[in-house]
Amino acid sequence: MSNGARSRAAAARILGRLLSGSGSLGSQPSNSDGLDDAALIQEMCYGVCRYYSALQQAVDKRLTKPLRAKDRDLYALLLAGAYQIYCMRIPDHAAVNESVQATRLLKKPWAGGLVNSILRKLVDARPEWQQSLDQGPEEVRFLHPRWLINRLKDDWPEHWQLILNANNQRPPMTLRVNISRISTTDYLQMLEKEGISARPGQLAGSAIYLHSPCLVDKLPGFLDGLVSVQDEASQLVPALLELSPGQRVLDACAAPGGKTAHCLESEPLLTTLTAVDIEGNRARSIEQNLQRLQLRAEVKVADASALEDWWDGSPYQRILLDAPCSATGVIRRHPDIKLLRAEADVARLADLQQVLLNSLWSCLEPGGLMLYTTCSVLRQENQDTIGRFLHQCQDAKHQAIQADWGVECEFGRQLLPDPEGPDGFYFAVLKKSVTAAK
Repeated sequence: MSNGARSRAAAARILGRLLSGSGSLGSQPSNSDGLDDAALIQEMCYGVCRYYSALQQAVDKRLTKPLRAKDRDLYALLLAGAYQIYCMRIPDHAAVNESVQATRLLKKPWAGGLVNSILRKLVDARPEWQQSLDQGPEEVRFLHPRWLINRLKDDWPEHWQLILNANNQRPPMTLRVNISRISTTDYLQMLEKEGISARPGQLAGSAIYLHSPCLVDKLPGFLDGLVSVQDEASQLVPALLELSPGQRVLDACAAPGGKTAHCLESEPLLTTLTAVDIEGNRARSIEQNLQRLQLRAEVKVADASALEDWWDGSPYQRILLDAPCSATGVIRRHPDIKLLRAEADVARLADLQQVLLNSLWSCLEPGGLMLYTTCSVLRQENQDTIGRFLHQCQDAKHQAIQADWGVECEFGRQLLPDPEGPDGFYFAVLKKSVTAAK
């Protein structure tokens, strides 16, 4: 069996699991079959997710009846074949023939004829594909689920098309320079010597954008902790926290630890930084990042809202709550969100955000600051969540963010995804009254 068939079967298994609601692209091993061609598998998986609405319509139109639930991997194979035909520089005959061979690896040789027929019809329908992208229904033209398009229209009537278009772009690779060890200017010179073209960020002094992505082991000083990969929006966190020597800082929901590390790089003289995450595997990624960067923090595996399981009772002067959210601001990096997220999830996540805000507020010292962030662009998770919390909590005060970036909201500030810049990201600063309201 050819490597091409094996790669397509591997992609079909990954996508089939996603269609069944199991995991995410980030949690799936792209090279699950021990193949060398992980890049091709990743391109097919991410590409199918990015173009899912249009690919789904094209395939469904040519199926005489829906496939059974147990054949989701076969359906995924058809989607991957359609993506190769319409969006990749792969000869049509290779996309068809290798996909047909892959049915045997999926232990469904009976489906070879079906796959051959459907994909050949898709080859012949190439003009129709382009027409659907230009003139089809909005979920096909904008490559997003209908519910999300409607939400964005309501929340961002002047920006919704820009958000959708930005979500469909491939994201830039952004670096965070460890400014405690090297300046951004000096690191740009190191990149230039290695022939890596880059430019400084516009919002955060530690940010660098690569003109073309590269493997991290090609980055000078990466293994020595001089630089990390992190979107520029996240790099605004330390400045908004107003860190200073001697503070006790809490990073709740901290994995994989990029913001934890950046806080330590920005203010090396913190008394304590506690990083909490509910998942053990993700908490280990915090420790691994800290080890590479030669930094120290107190890492705890716990539900941040269950204070009795991890908090020692000593208040923090600064708290970062990077809350679980719909991740609708980072779809360009995680296009599987289009498949995995449903409208009902937003209300559930907003309730969870309230639980975390209410619980962690008691850990904050009077006069201290809490920075609430999400990688969402939905109002319900952002300014509505903060407004609801402020209405309920009498000793919390919204502190406006004075900046020339993003969109100023009633509460907080919103960055929208920028094809040449940062992801979609929301920030709100809350200050705890020194004297609690009676």
